[in-house]
Amino acid sequence: MPFFTSPFDFSRKVNYKNEILAGLTVAMTMIPESLSFAILAGLSPLTGLYAAFLMGLVTAILGGRPGMVSGGAGATVVVLIALAKDHGMEYLFAAVLLAGVLQFLVGALKLAKFVRLIPQPVMYGFLNGLAVIIFMAQVVQFKTAGGTQWLQGNALYVMLGLTLLTIAIVYFFPQMTKAVPASLVAILVVFAIVTGFGIQTRTVADIAHISGSLPAFHIPLVPFSLDTLKIIFPFSLVMAGVGLIESLLTLSMVDEITGTKGNANREAMAQGAANVTNGLFAGMGGCAMVAQTLVNINAGSRARLAGIIASVTILIIILVGAPFIEKIPMAALVGVMMMVAIGTFQWVSFRIINKMPKSDIFVGITVAVITVLLHNLALAVLAGVVIAALVFAWDNAKRIRARKYVDENGVKHYEIYGPLFFGSVSAFAEKFDPAHDPAEVIIDFKESRVADMSAIDMLHKLTDRYQQQGKVLRLRHLSEDCRKILQNAATVIEVNIMEDPTYKVMSQE
Repeated sequence: MPFFTSPFDFSRKVNYKNEILAGLTVAMTMIPESLSFAILAGLSPLTGLYAAFLMGLVTAILGGRPGMVSGGAGATVVVLIALAKDHGMEYLFAAVLLAGVLQFLVGALKLAKFVRLIPQPVMYGFLNGLAVIIFMAQVVQFKTAGGTQWLQGNALYVMLGLTLLTIAIVYFFPQMTKAVPASLVAILVVFAIVTGFGIQTRTVADIAHISGSLPAFHIPLVPFSLDTLKIIFPFSLVMAGVGLIESLLTLSMVDEITGTKGNANREAMAQGAANVTNGLFAGMGGCAMVAQTLVNINAGSRARLAGIIASVTILIIILVGAPFIEKIPMAALVGVMMMVAIGTFQWVSFRIINKMPKSDIFVGITVAVITVLLHNLALAVLAGVVIAALVFAWDNAKRIRARKYVDENGVKHYEIYGPLFFGSVSAFAEKFDPAHDPAEVIIDFKESRVADMSAIDMLHKLTDRYQQQGKVLRLRHLSEDCRKILQNAATVIEVNIMEDPTYKVMSQE
C-alpha cells in the first residue's frame, strides 16, 4: 500500500453525507478535550487546538486506517509536562518533532507489526481502563471552575438534567433513524434549548477562548547540540512509544469493528509525520484518540474524508467560528463522551469471564487498574504483555515430557514432547540419568524443538555429562530451524551434523 493516496478515497464508494456529519460531530468532541489537555500541561489553549488540527489532517490523509481520528491526546501530552515546566515550550516542540522522527522510523522499518503480540486480555483491560478514564474525566465537569468542590443547587440540577437529556438522545435517536449522527443531534438540540430558554450553564467558553490565527512555521529555538539531545531524547522516546501503542491499539480496535484491515506500518509513519509537523508549527503533538474514533465510526464514517472535515472544521473555528462554538453547553459534550465511555467498555469481558483462564483474568484486571490509576496507557499495555508472556512461558515450561524405552539393541531412547527453551531446560535436565543409562543414548526431538540459547547450553551440558561417563549421545529428528541454531552455536556445542534424507536426523559421531 503506497504511503501517499487520495484523501477522498476515490477507489472506494464513499457516503459523503455520513462522512461530513461524522466529521462535524468529531470536531465538536475534540475541541474541549484538546483544550483541557493543553491547559493541564500548562500550555496555551491554541497549542492544543493546533495539535488537533495538524494531527487530524495529516493522519487522515496519510494514515493506514480510514476512520481513525488523531489529535492532541492526553496520553502523549502528559509525558511532556515536566519538560515544558523545566525547559520551556521550545524544548517541548523539539521533543515532539524528534518523537515524530522516531515514530516514522518505526513504520519505515516495518516494526509496527509487533502490536500483534498484544494478547486479547490486554486489549480488554486497555479498553475497560480507558472507558473508566473517559467517564471520570466527564464527571470532573460537575465541579466548580477550580475543581475544588461539586456544583450545588440549580447549577448542579441544570448540568445533570442537560447531560441526561444528551445521553437519552444519543441512546434513543438511532432507533428512529440513523441518517444523522445521534451525537450531533444531541449537541444541537441541547444547544438550541439552552439558547432558546436562556438557561445559565457552563459552556466551552468557561474552559478557554479559542479564537486565533493560522499556525505559523516555527523551527524550535533550541541549541542544536548533544546536550539538547540528551534533554529531549528520553521524553521523545517515551512519547513516541506511548503514541504508537495507543494508535496501533486503536487501529486494531477499528479493524475489529469494521471487519477490514488497516496498515500498521503506514499508520506509524503517518503518526510520525503528523508529530514532526506539530513540532514545526507550534502544536503539542498527539496520537490516535480512541473516544473520538468511536464517535466517528458510530456516526457512520468509513473513509478518510470525515477526519479531514473534522480537522478543517477545527481550523475554521479557530479562525472565525470561536464565538459560536464557545456557546455550546459543556453538558452536551459531557453526555456524548459518557456514552462513548459506555460504548468503549468491553461488557463482553464480564459475560465470558467464567470461561477465561485465571491468568487472562489477572492480566486484564492488571492492565485496567494501571490504566485507571496511572493514566499511563503505554505502561499498562507493556505490563500486560510482560505478564502474559511470563504466564505463557511458565505454562509451556510445564509441558515438556519425555517417553523413555530401551530397544532390542540396548539403546535407550528419550522421545521429547514440548518446546525446549529457557523456561523448560531445568525440567528437561531432570529427565536424564547419565550414570545409569546404557552406553548409547538417543534423544528424539520429532515432537519438540530447540528454541533458544538456553536450550543449546543445556544440550551442551548434557553432552558433557554423558561424555564424562564414556557414553555416546545422539540427537535425532531436529527440525531445520533447530539444526540452524545449533550450527550457529558451534562454539557452544560441538556436534557434527549428518542429515538423514528422510527424517532429517542430526547425530553426533
